[in-house]
Amino acid sequence: MVVDQNLYPFKNNYMNLGKHRYHYIDEGQGEPMLMVHGNPTWSFYYRHLAREFSKTHRVVVPDHIGCGLSDKPNDEDYFYTLEQRVQDLEQLVLELDLRNITLVVHDWGGMIGMTFATRNADRIKKIVLFNTAAFQNPKGGKLPWTISICRNRAVGPFLVRGLNAFSIGASVKCFTRKKLPRSERDAYLAPYNNWHNRRAVLRFVQDIPLGPEDDSWSVLAEVEDKLSVFNKTPVLIIWGGKDFVFDDDFLAAWESYYPHAEVHRLNDAGHYVADDAHGDVIPIMHQFMTKHG
Repeated sequence: MVVDQNLYPFKNNYMNLGKHRYHYIDEGQGEPMLMVHGNPTWSFYYRHLAREFSKTHRVVVPDHIGCGLSDKPNDEDYFYTLEQRVQDLEQLVLELDLRNITLVVHDWGGMIGMTFATRNADRIKKIVLFNTAAFQNPKGGKLPWTISICRNRAVGPFLVRGLNAFSIGASVKCFTRKKLPRSERDAYLAPYNNWHNRRAVLRFVQDIPLGPEDDSWSVLAEVEDKLSVFNKTPVLIIWGGKDFVFDDDFLAAWESYYPHAEVHRLNDAGHYVADDAHGDVIPIMHQFMTKHG
């Protein structure tokens, strides 16, 4: 896969996870910022933040297995589950010996990153939350119909892996401030260019823990129970107000867990807030990083 170096000017780094190559950005020097993406994005999502904060920090941004520039194995060779994602991230952090981490998370990255964080709280210094969750859906088992239909075992594979509907739809619907330029849209979609390479996108949707019958429910319960470990940790919440999935009910839940958090709701920004509104996001983050050393 070739990515325009003008859009993604980063060196490619790889770590072996068994027989799979786990790709990550590792740019700059100083205290680490660990940025964890969601679905159906990849490290490209954080490109503006990586460029800016690598001037003052060590910025590490992995691609989950099956995503971005990481390997895309079959189901027989890799467990596409939340627990496995957390273990992958933990192995990377231990390999790079990252400490005093500013953890930055979005979408599925919240569940993955915060599970890792609660298990390794001594490594976390600050937390930045974009539209995400690490707790039970405040709406119960209800999902937007666009996600529910992709989760459906009968039609989901055709929509997600056959038509690439989930990734294409996200590249349009998750931007509300601006229309994404064609070159950037193509870059978001580049890792998911055929049936095989869209496996992880579908597996993420299927792995959403909505109830005890779901494989990742126990991990969700674990992380939710431990969120209070960060009730004195500096937390910044930057929220896209036009997110059709992680809406204000999710924001209210985060505020109940972290009433001390600094909250910025960007009313006109969409789900991909760190990209859609990066011109506002970066100054807010700079101020937070400076305030909390």
